Amino acid sequence: MYGDGGWGGQQPQAGHQPAHGGQQDPQQPHQQSQYGDWHGQQGYDPAQAQYDQQQYGQQYAGGQYQGGHQQYPEQHQQQHGEQQYPPAGQQQYAHQGQQVYQQGGWDGTGTHAHVPYAADPGDPYGQQPAAYGAEQPDLYGTQDAYPPPEPPGRRGAEPEPEAEQPAATDWDPGPDRGEHAFFAGGGDTVADTDDDADDEPGGTGRRGRGGKGDKSKKRRNGCACLVVLLVFGGGLAGVSYVGYTFYQNRYGTAPDYAGDGTGQTVSIEVPKGAGGAEIGRRLKEAGVVKSVDAFVSAFTHNPEGDKIQAGAYILEKQMSAASAVEMMLDPKSQANVMVKPGQRNVQVYQAIDDKLGLSAGTTRGVARKEYADLGLPAWAKGGALVKDPLEGFLYPGTYAAAKGMKPEAILKEMVRQADAAYAKYDLTAKAKQFKLDSPLQVVTVASLVQAEGKTIDDYRKMAEVVYNRLDYSNPETYGFLQFDSTYNYVKNQSNIDISLSEIKQNKDPYNTYSHKGLPPGPIGNPGETALKATLDPTHDGWYYFVATDGVSKTEFARTHADFEKLRDKFNARSDG
Repeated sequence: MYGDGGWGGQQPQAGHQPAHGGQQDPQQPHQQSQYGDWHGQQGYDPAQAQYDQQQYGQQYAGGQYQGGHQQYPEQHQQQHGEQQYPPAGQQQYAHQGQQVYQQGGWDGTGTHAHVPYAADPGDPYGQQPAAYGAEQPDLYGTQDAYPPPEPPGRRGAEPEPEAEQPAATDWDPGPDRGEHAFFAGGGDTVADTDDDADDEPGGTGRRGRGGKGDKSKKRRNGCACLVVLLVFGGGLAGVSYVGYTFYQNRYGTAPDYAGDGTGQTVSIEVPKGAGGAEIGRRLKEAGVVKSVDAFVSAFTHNPEGDKIQAGAYILEKQMSAASAVEMMLDPKSQANVMVKPGQRNVQVYQAIDDKLGLSAGTTRGVARKEYADLGLPAWAKGGALVKDPLEGFLYPGTYAAAKGMKPEAILKEMVRQADAAYAKYDLTAKAKQFKLDSPLQVVTVASLVQAEGKTIDDYRKMAEVVYNRLDYSNPETYGFLQFDSTYNYVKNQSNIDISLSEIKQNKDPYNTYSHKGLPPGPIGNPGETALKATLDPTHDGWYYFVATDGVSKTEFARTHADFEKLRDKFNARSDG
């Protein structure tokens, strides 16, 4: 609000220029001072000081205005209202004014009193007489003089001097070949500072320094050109790579190895339902094939490629895609364990030992010790009479079993598949429907059906035979199943020529000739077909069945008399 305190009143303010020689310039507008009384008055009271034309035109004498207090004109009062300067600001300017006048700045005795201001037609501050009270030489009007001081409101940055244009030489680009700002360099660099220093007075200039600035420019130009070349070169390389990749992916041959491999074997596991792309991805990750596309192409063009099933395969690294497909179709390369419907656990354990190269009984020992941690459903826990808790839960299928794998991992996958298959049916509700004690007994019935039947029709009839015989009040068997398969399970054999006396002498809980009802647990691993038949039996009144040809032909009977006929037929299948 108070302007630049450092100005100190050395320049009359705009609109308030004292008349020289005691007279007011009739051409100046009637304006007020911005700083009030420069003599250091302690107050600014517009009610006491009248600012009229006569007081405004009073002479400047002794470095003070002889008019006492001043008042802003009506126009200024309308613009700024009745706002007054605070006392603190008045004291500041008073103090500054006294210091300036006492030091001889403007009291007529100092040096500034003898230096007139040069008139500047374009400067409103310059419309004043040449001197204060007398004519004096205009030192500011000479060519080498500094420009007169300006008030703070008009101060600005000094204009940059125009750069010296060197004379054109045989290496100078000349006015028509001037350098672009990008190549010439910009900013306050060290080279620019050195070049500017040469142009100072007394210096030899750029030419006198042997063209050092121009050499710096050349160095900068060379670096800029190098950057441009690198940028364009990188862009060209990127575009070329993208184009080449696009061409290779669309029209080129997929990368592939040559030959039948390096001899270094690796085990690959193919999950159930995997297609050519998934198999190729697994082979590429194992280092068997070079690219997925190469394998997919060979897999598609091989007429038997779709016969590759889930399981483990022993392959070699860096094989051609065609060789990999052929080797996967060869049974010798398949590192799998296949669980067949009706197969007992002891047979599965032995197959795992053989595939993993373990000593006999290793997998069976792991199953007996860790069965509770392999993922059995809660209802699968049988009683103390159950020979193998995992019996009936090593679900039929093909499982990877390559050297280096652990038996518990393979068993756990088999149990997981069984749990998923049984979960599709509400075995708890089915157990109640068929008057069974638990879902485990449903699986046990399915294992009996699977062990005795040969066809889907056989399975349904055999399921009915089981349910009818479990009724202890039936007049035919009174609760005895009398299945040879249960005795064979106890003996770990598969024999159909067993004497009745031999069977009845065995008192094992699993022997249904000597114990009524179902065995304590399943006697094998039933497949899906046998399980569905167990849940959908016939209702034709069947109580008996006999494999009359001893192989695949099974006949059923409703009464014991009919059964006797079927037994005689079985015994007459040969001469003895």
